[in-house]
Amino acid sequence: MTPAAASTSEEVPGLDPRFRHTLDVAGRGDDAGRTRRWHYFDTAAALDEVGATPVGTILAVHGNPTWSYLWRHLVEASVRGAAAGEPAWRVIAVDQLEMGFSERTGIHRPLAQRVADLGAFTDALGLSGEDAAGRVVTLGHDWGGVVSLGWAVDHPDLLAGITLLNTAIHHPEGVPIPWPLRVAGARGALALSTVQTTAFLDVTLSLATPALSPEGSAAYRAPYRTAERREGIGGFVADIPVDASHHSFAELQRIADGVRQITVPALLQWGPEDPIFGDRYLHDLITRMPHADVHRYEGAGHMIAEERDYASAILTWLADRRLDAPDALTEARVPQTAADEAPAPFTPLWHRLDERSDDDSLAVVDMSRRGEPLHVSWRLLADRVRALAAGLVRFGVRAGDRVSLLVPPGPTLTAAVYACLRIGAVVVVADAGLGVKGLTRAVRGARPDVIIGETPGLAAARVLRWPGRRVSASRLPRATAAALGVERCLADLVAQGTGDPLPEAPAPDARAAILFTSGSTGPAKGVVYTHAQLSALRDQLAAHFGIHEDTGLVTGFAPFALLGPALGTRSATPDMDVSAPRTLTAAAVADAVRDAGGRIVFLSPAAILNVVATAGDLTPAQREALAGVDTFLSTGAPVSPDILEAARRLMPNATAHTPYGMTECLLVTDITLDEIRAATGQAGVCVGRPIGAAQVRISALDADGAATGAPASDSDILGEIVISAPHLKSGYDRLWRTDRDAARDVPTDGGRWHRTGDVGHLDADGRLWVEGRLPHVLVTERGPIAPVGGEQQVETVPTVRRAAIVGIGPRGLHQPVAVVETVPQAARPGLAAPALTAQVREATDLPLAAVLVVPALPTDIRHNSKIDRTRLSAWADRVLSGEKPSAP
Repeated sequence: MTPAAASTSEEVPGLDPRFRHTLDVAGRGDDAGRTRRWHYFDTAAALDEVGATPVGTILAVHGNPTWSYLWRHLVEASVRGAAAGEPAWRVIAVDQLEMGFSERTGIHRPLAQRVADLGAFTDALGLSGEDAAGRVVTLGHDWGGVVSLGWAVDHPDLLAGITLLNTAIHHPEGVPIPWPLRVAGARGALALSTVQTTAFLDVTLSLATPALSPEGSAAYRAPYRTAERREGIGGFVADIPVDASHHSFAELQRIADGVRQITVPALLQWGPEDPIFGDRYLHDLITRMPHADVHRYEGAGHMIAEERDYASAILTWLADRRLDAPDALTEARVPQTAADEAPAPFTPLWHRLDERSDDDSLAVVDMSRRGEPLHVSWRLLADRVRALAAGLVRFGVRAGDRVSLLVPPGPTLTAAVYACLRIGAVVVVADAGLGVKGLTRAVRGARPDVIIGETPGLAAARVLRWPGRRVSASRLPRATAAALGVERCLADLVAQGTGDPLPEAPAPDARAAILFTSGSTGPAKGVVYTHAQLSALRDQLAAHFGIHEDTGLVTGFAPFALLGPALGTRSATPDMDVSAPRTLTAAAVADAVRDAGGRIVFLSPAAILNVVATAGDLTPAQREALAGVDTFLSTGAPVSPDILEAARRLMPNATAHTPYGMTECLLVTDITLDEIRAATGQAGVCVGRPIGAAQVRISALDADGAATGAPASDSDILGEIVISAPHLKSGYDRLWRTDRDAARDVPTDGGRWHRTGDVGHLDADGRLWVEGRLPHVLVTERGPIAPVGGEQQVETVPTVRRAAIVGIGPRGLHQPVAVVETVPQAARPGLAAPALTAQVREATDLPLAAVLVVPALPTDIRHNSKIDRTRLSAWADRVLSGEKPSAP
């Protein structure tokens, strides 16, 4: 049938009317023998105008109560891209019958009918596999996601890919449907909330506030101005299959089962704040399409198409997956296999634990107990790990399942981690330093299958509705366990697993752990490591620091707290609150060193400050214990040479190291205190040379402050730091776009590379100097300026304790401002005194617009040293615009 221009006179703001069409389509099912008129958007004519031949078609299906206007950004972006020479994807965005500006038929349309309707439409439009435009990538949102997947299941010969925004194709038995749908669908409320009034439409559009403009809101309402025009909204809600008795349940089940058989590339973009289609439904889709690329947009919700740039993500993804290739349909169905190459040598993390399973010497010391420390032998630890691993299997944990551990460092956490690793479960670690909000985001994002925790963590999980079955670290009273939803305690699992055989060990490339970042530069990200990558980290650590079975580790830094058994040496975590590193005292470090015979001490930057501050409380015996330390190191954030020197005075025979690394790659470069003292005359913090097989390159900044230069090893070039190492993470969890950005334009030497987001330069001796974070670079008329060099100059002023250089004004015309902590501490935030301002200006070569003082600079919780310059910049802008100063 021949498409016609849309006959409606209704104008849609912000959308070119040439995209709007209508098509008369022969009905199917209950519509057999009738012809129905569809309204839809189609870019075919616009592509023809710019001389672009379609490489395929994106078939976009809206949900309830929206219409094809939902896809306007994709419609426009696809045509712009084609005009610029990018692959030309034809976009067809339909208004489902009874919805938008399509025909109101007066017939109830259950799910099976809607899937048949869409098939009739694409047949009438002439989509087939005979030309390139017949390669179809489906796109759906809300219940349009279900309909689009139904079409995909029914048209495997045309299907080249699947893209989805928040939707659902399965609901767990016995679990109520989301409350907004329960309210809308309740007897007596259905017609009132969906048809007779605009309540359902109002609530849905409110979920897009404030991203949706008043004009956009009016456009969504345009097709639904009367009760008669809203009958389809009520029909959609009535068609939600709440249980197996519902007339659409069988069709939904058919689609859900069919999706498991789909092997074409898939992209899932998700708003986790959706009160209707939350992370539970994303998790279900991932289990059905484990090959899918996934991106969760923290802070986005149901109307993700209005809140995030989903359109450019789709077009980028299509190009990355080469779905514009002539043989895309064939390639999409060929499973991706790794290149034929010899596997790297691999020894699992638990190897030394197995090797020393008959050894009664000390393995782990628990310093957190009241009274005498608890000493755990290698034999006991190995036995506990094996029994717990088998008990977890009995509990139902399988390879690939996610286990969140809300347990402080010590023997219990160590046993749980190694038990999970041994059976192939994926360990999820998000420390309490993220705070309740950050920890909730992390746990919900990772969506663990099981949570193992102490009572405070389990209580938080219960109150905040974190997903996962519950296991308590210690035995709880029956009433407490029931209140917290706890099914077992670890002792139960150990008893049940004792003597049971263990499953086959996981492969080197299997996922082993998801470690969350500190959240100091945005929402904490889950960093994924494989078994091979964790083993490579262990090997690098052992080789660089000369760790052997008699070394002994004291670890006041969470990322390294669990590596003692992997390294085959005894370990202890000092008595401290791991969620507050500043609680670590010099005495606690000394006691742990004495009990573990520790010769290497790991301390976080925040911990070092308090260790130095409490040195006066040490007894002679404790000082003697610290004198036996050979090496101490601090990593995760810069530490000043003066603080390192003070720490070295406590450990006078130790070499001080400050490795450069991050959650994504814990060891990249290393430098000693003596080398720091010798490295002078350049801006930034010198962090030394790459360790082992690690590599460092710099991607130069352009005049706009963007890292556009090809990564290179040239000296004295300011740019983004790009790294590679065998122990570099494999990716981010459910953050496809972030993964892609981190690997943008990196060397193509066959290695894995990562853009760190840090800026700095290499010197002529190959040493790396870190000068700040990429988002904190000031873009001025003089070009980009990294903040750390100026901060170091300002911190030479005797009364300045710490400084931050931030930019105010529009990008490209940034004006530098110094924000300082003073000694003594400022009573209130505001403009610095004239004398201090003059001293600060004299100390730096930056043309400062102002000098501000604060009682304390805002920093992250985990390190207590990463300054939130983005927050400070906005605060400084407000203060200098006349707002009354308040704490930043």
